[in-house]
Amino acid sequence: MREFLESDTGFYYAIGAFTTLVFVVALVALAAINPGGVGTRELVGLVVGFFLFILVYFVSITVHRLEESESV
Repeated sequence: MREFLESDTGFYYAIGAFTTLVFVVALVALAAINPGGVGTRELVGLVVGFFLFILVYFVSITVHRLEESESV
């Protein structure tokens, strides 16, 4: 595990996974504290927007990895 986090790409993957975990925990907390507070439309927009952001983030990491492997 330590070797995975010592590389730039591994560190970026770990940060992306941690960000996703924080987002999911925040949604669960929001649902537990105020189940009727956020409308379905807003919640779907928030979730779709976040996952589009994460998708772009992980695609960028993959491109970075491919660039590193071509330079070797």
